[in-house]
Amino acid sequence: MTSTLPSSPPFLSSSSAEALVAPSSPSRISLPHPADGGDDGAATQLLSVSWNQDYGCFAAATSSGFRIYNCEPFKETFRRDIRGGGFRIVEMLFRSNILALVGSDANSQYPPNRVLIWDDHQSRCIGEFSFRSQVRAVRMSRDRIVVVLEHKVYVYNFTDLKLLHQIETLANPRGLCCLSHHPNTSVLALPGLYRGQVRIEHFGLNLVKLVNAHDNHIACLTITMDGLLLATASTKGTLIRIFNTMDGTRLQEVRRGVDRAEIYGITLSQDVQWLAVSSGKGTVHIFSLRVRVGGEDSSTNSNPPQSPALLHQNSSTAVTALVSPSTSSNPSSSLSFMRGVLPKYFSSEWSFAQFRLPEETHFIAAFGSQNTVIVAGMDASFHRCQFDPVHGGEMLQQEYVRFLKTESRPK
Repeated sequence: MTSTLPSSPPFLSSSSAEALVAPSSPSRISLPHPADGGDDGAATQLLSVSWNQDYGCFAAATSSGFRIYNCEPFKETFRRDIRGGGFRIVEMLFRSNILALVGSDANSQYPPNRVLIWDDHQSRCIGEFSFRSQVRAVRMSRDRIVVVLEHKVYVYNFTDLKLLHQIETLANPRGLCCLSHHPNTSVLALPGLYRGQVRIEHFGLNLVKLVNAHDNHIACLTITMDGLLLATASTKGTLIRIFNTMDGTRLQEVRRGVDRAEIYGITLSQDVQWLAVSSGKGTVHIFSLRVRVGGEDSSTNSNPPQSPALLHQNSSTAVTALVSPSTSSNPSSSLSFMRGVLPKYFSSEWSFAQFRLPEETHFIAAFGSQNTVIVAGMDASFHRCQFDPVHGGEMLQQEYVRFLKTESRPK
C-alpha cells in the first residue's frame, strides 16, 4: 500500500502528562511480512471489524495480528501476523499505509492501554500514546487523532501529536465516537455527560452543541462525512433519530421495530439518501431519508466546497429547509392519519428494505455502489446485497465470503 498523505508524521511520542502514565519514545516494533508465515487462519479469532473512512475497505483485528480487505472487488490486500497476542482495535486512515493499533488483553507486547500509530510502508511505529486505562476506540482523520477512554476523549494534532482537547463523557464502554472527514469541516460527535445526550464539537468554529437525543443511554451514533447531520439510537434500539448538528434540530425519526434490540451500527449513505441500521435481531434495515445536503445528491453537486464559516452561516437554516415536506418512501401504518390521537407507534416510519442475517451476531453495514449494501460480521462473513430503490422489500444477496479462510490470503 502507498500513502495518500503528503508525508508521514514525525517519529514522536505524546507528552501529555494528563493522558500518559509516563512520556515514552515509540518502540522499535517489527511486524512480520505476510510471506514470513504465521497463523494459517484455522485457529484465528476475530476480535473486531471496522470500515475505513470511505467504506471501500475494512480492517479485521485478530488474535494473531490484523488483515485488511478491499470491498469492491472483495479481496484480502495484506495481513500482519505476530506472536504473543493480536490486536483488539485496528483503525485505518482512508486507504493509506497509516494504521492505529491497540493490542488485545492477551497481548503481552502491545497492551490494551497503548495506541501505536503504525506506518506499514516504513514498517515502523511513528507515534505512540500510553494511558492509565484501557483504550475503547481510536478515530483518525488527515489532521486529527482521537483516542476514546471510558470516561474521557483525547484529541491530538496528527502532525506533531500535540494534545488539543480533552473532553469528559458519561461512562462510554462502547467507545462511541465519530469524526468528520470533509476537508472544510472538523466535527466530533461523542456522548455527553448525561444519559441520552450527544456532544457535538465543531472545532473550526469553536462551537459546541449538546443534543438530548434519547431518554435512554446512547447505544450507537454516526455523522455524515461533513459532520452536519447526526444519526443516533439508544439502548432501547427501537428508534433512530437524525439531527442537524449545527442547531440540534431533530429532522427525522424512523422505527427499526417494537421490541428492544442492540444496535450494532448506523451508516448514512454519502448522498444522504439512505440510512442503514444493523442490530442483534439479525436484520439490516434500510430507510429512506427526507434530508438532502445541498439540495441534491453529492454525485451531481458541482458547487465548490464551502468554508467552515459559510457552512456555519448557512447550515442551521439550510439543512432544516432540506427536509422534504412530502411523504418519504418508508412505509407507515394505515392509521398514521390519526397522528396525535393514537400512540406514536402508529405514525412511525418503518424500514424501506431489509436483509436477514443470523441473530445475535455482531454485523456492521455500509453502502456500496449501485444500490448495494456491504456487511461485515464478527462470524468472519462478508455479504454484498442489493436493494430496489423504488420498491424496497427484501434485498438480494450478490456475494458471500468467509474472509478468515486461507483461500482469501493474498498471493
